[in-house]
Amino acid sequence: MEVHVHLASGLSCSVALPPEARVGELEAEAQGRLERGCLRLAFGGQMLDSSSTLSEAGLQHGDTIVAIAQQPVKVASNAGAFALHIIGGKARSWGNPVMGGASRQVRDQLAQVEQIQATESAFAAILNDGSVVTWGSRRYGGDSSVVREQLARVQQIQATMYAFAAILDDSSVVTWGDARNGGDSSQVRRQLVRVRQIQAACKAFAAVLDDGSVVTWGDPDRGGDSSQVQDKLVQVQQIQATQTAFAAILKDGSVVTWGHPHHGGDSSQVQEQLVGVKQIQATAGAFAAILGNGSVVSWGADHCGGGASQVKAQLVRVQHMQATTFAFAAILDNGCVVTWGDSAAGGDSSDVEEQLVRVQLIQATSRAFAAILDDGSAVTWGDEYFGGDSSQVQDQLVRVQQIQATQTAFAAILEDGSVVTWGNPEHGGDSSQVREQLVGVKQIQAASRAFVAILGNDSVVSWGAGSETTQVPEEFAADHQILAII
Repeated sequence: MEVHVHLASGLSCSVALPPEARVGELEAEAQGRLERGCLRLAFGGQMLDSSSTLSEAGLQHGDTIVAIAQQPVKVASNAGAFALHIIGGKARSWGNPVMGGASRQVRDQLAQVEQIQATESAFAAILNDGSVVTWGSRRYGGDSSVVREQLARVQQIQATMYAFAAILDDSSVVTWGDARNGGDSSQVRRQLVRVRQIQAACKAFAAVLDDGSVVTWGDPDRGGDSSQVQDKLVQVQQIQATQTAFAAILKDGSVVTWGHPHHGGDSSQVQEQLVGVKQIQATAGAFAAILGNGSVVSWGADHCGGGASQVKAQLVRVQHMQATTFAFAAILDNGCVVTWGDSAAGGDSSDVEEQLVRVQLIQATSRAFAAILDDGSAVTWGDEYFGGDSSQVQDQLVRVQQIQATQTAFAAILEDGSVVTWGNPEHGGDSSQVREQLVGVKQIQAASRAFVAILGNDSVVSWGAGSETTQVPEEFAADHQILAII
């Protein structure tokens, strides 16, 4: 059948699909032809359910459908909760109430939201006037009342596990949350001027200033104290972090490290090799740097990938690296992959080595990798409980467009907008209860134990740990259709 889709602006298009096609497919097709990113469709005065077929929705050949442009939806998440917001609009959260899943106390303030950041158990939202609203665990930054008057004209927010740091429009910084773990920056407040960017480890912050110098605060044993290398931190271009250490790339391509010495904070044994560094990747306790000639230098805890001596000869012409908590995977310029680190956490890919050719992209859970090949198939390895074994869905993994990961499960979006999941069933690896709703998926975001899929019409489907007790507020669902929270 052919139907006609009209926007209020007068733009229109005709779309031909079989009656058994789903409304989500119609939305995706209309979005492409009308060049609009977010559309919802209405017919006969009712919003159409994207999971219904065209015939189930009562559509017939020649019908005219109204398309309603929507603002993009964004999702932030922490260890146990989600916060969903329309850019420039409302925000709502769900999940574990202790971790920020209940935002009722600040509901009236959560309007015109531009960005949301999360610690382990709290959220912070930047509104379009530059003010900030926080909720969740007080210890983790959910209560910002002490600094509320200072939180004006905020441009961006970063977070450790326990604290937030906000950069204001005058490039100064305001912090709150657990004092020892980054919430108290009083000792360096006068130095926090002309801040360009902030990087976070689990319990410490590092701010890069306009002049390329660095200011740190938080747990002194986990990156919050850079006094031993302060004179070397000049012309810093970017900073990367393990859980307890930092590594800064300088303008000349050298590297300066500090923090826990066994987890990447001590690079003295490889310092002479760290020349012409282009990028750095990190596991929980080790760093790996790609040099200008495509070789790799790694340091830190051996069980986290700090020692790459056994594969050093293979690490040539490296283009990109990905990491689980304990292992690295490098994509070479010929599309092959080299891995090292904890063999049980993705560091040993020998069982799938012959399949790892023409690799385009690699995604990771905490202990497994998933690679997308240029033909749209996927190859997985690592701990099978964490998504390293995709054999039960392998025949479905065709024309894969992107893959997202919780700590223990993967979700792949296929070319037709459907989704395939595997890994720990309790943490998002089993999407069987919402499979029929997962149509026309354009984006998936992941928390540590659950997924959220945003459909072509900005409907939202969630599945994974804890979601069975989730209640999405009705007034938000009225604005953006919540299809299923399982």
